[in-house]
Amino acid sequence: MVHHSSFVDEEGVRKACGCPLLPLKSHIKGPAPVSDQDRTDIVDEAITFFRANVFFRNFDIQSPADKLLIYLTFYINVALKRLEGCRTLAEGTKAIINLGLEKVPVPGESGFPFPGLFADPQSQKEAELFRNYLKQIREETSGRLLSVAYRPNGTPNKWWLAFAKRKFMNVIAL
Repeated sequence: MVHHSSFVDEEGVRKACGCPLLPLKSHIKGPAPVSDQDRTDIVDEAITFFRANVFFRNFDIQSPADKLLIYLTFYINVALKRLEGCRTLAEGTKAIINLGLEKVPVPGESGFPFPGLFADPQSQKEAELFRNYLKQIREETSGRLLSVAYRPNGTPNKWWLAFAKRKFMNVIAL
């Protein structure tokens, strides 16, 4: 059974491209509201549910937050593919930083992994807001992913990196 996001109440949550800009437990600058450090955020959910959700070819969307969960699951898959050949935490950190420097496509641009998942931006301002949110959430996800993909001694955690070979929703991560 697919794990869905618990963030279904959207009152007062700002949106861009039909995606709720959910709060993050983050120190990274960006448009996301700041969440309490003791509360679960969408990045925690994505990492927690990743190993179960990555096996599914279909995902029944029950809320707009599920769309963000789909995007993050795909991003984690991409990040794990980049980490696959990295034998130390230092190498993995370098690979993740390079991934973070890549241009973040938004809906309507080539390279966006799920056309139709989010609405195309109505203005350049909305496109930039969404791009900045995705960049912030990707950076936050990358940092937290490193802590589970590598053990405290800096060696790879094979129980996480083995999932780099999976295709989420039949989409091949590059």
